[in-house]
Amino acid sequence: MAIALVLPALFIYVLSWLVAGMFWGLLSLALWVLVAVVCFNHQKQRDIFKKYMQAACRSDVQACYHYAAELDCSECLDAVSEKDLGIKVGQSVAWINYRYYGAVALYLIFLGPVGAMLYCTVRFYAEESARKSLELPLVNQVITLLDWLPSRIFAFGYALSGQFSEGLTAWRRYSLSLNSSARTVVTETALAAQPLPEVATAPICVQSTLALLVLSKRNFTLIVAILALLTILGLVN
Repeated sequence: MAIALVLPALFIYVLSWLVAGMFWGLLSLALWVLVAVVCFNHQKQRDIFKKYMQAACRSDVQACYHYAAELDCSECLDAVSEKDLGIKVGQSVAWINYRYYGAVALYLIFLGPVGAMLYCTVRFYAEESARKSLELPLVNQVITLLDWLPSRIFAFGYALSGQFSEGLTAWRRYSLSLNSSARTVVTETALAAQPLPEVATAPICVQSTLALLVLSKRNFTLIVAILALLTILGLVN
């Protein structure tokens, strides 16, 4: 299992060492772009979320519950109403936005393609383990370790992107606890930072989902802006 977790990252490390400096760095740039395209890809989640939204728009509650359960395999869906379902799916959207965008971006920024590939490999095995109820050694411990710091950094972005005082209160409550899971830190901070609409023209089971989706987009825009600033200041090469 350890070999399976580190082998793709090791391959990228060797490949990046081999192409370093070749053709004025163009091959290194191509490798970065290729790894980013592969690691940021989450077409399956996009398709499921699209089907969920289509089911919500035609008021198919059973289909909404079905697609919501498929969207996030890391936690059992226990929604008891359509409004609660929208909140739960919104939290799943915030979590998936971290898992497939935020964490990958942070590892890519600070550890390069090798770090991003390592995280995505461990994430893949962790999700397969949860989805198929497998008992894979090392996987849960490693993904918990890899998620600990990035989840807290990303969750702080949710506080900055939404209602700061409420978001910061939730962030401090969960992030400063060593026992809080990465999903709890991310989802609870997002839920506190984003006020949920009471009345909207959209179907009730997507109001909260759309609100948290907008917050996720603002948070990722914030990360891009901070990265651009760090690049201008020369802190990130």
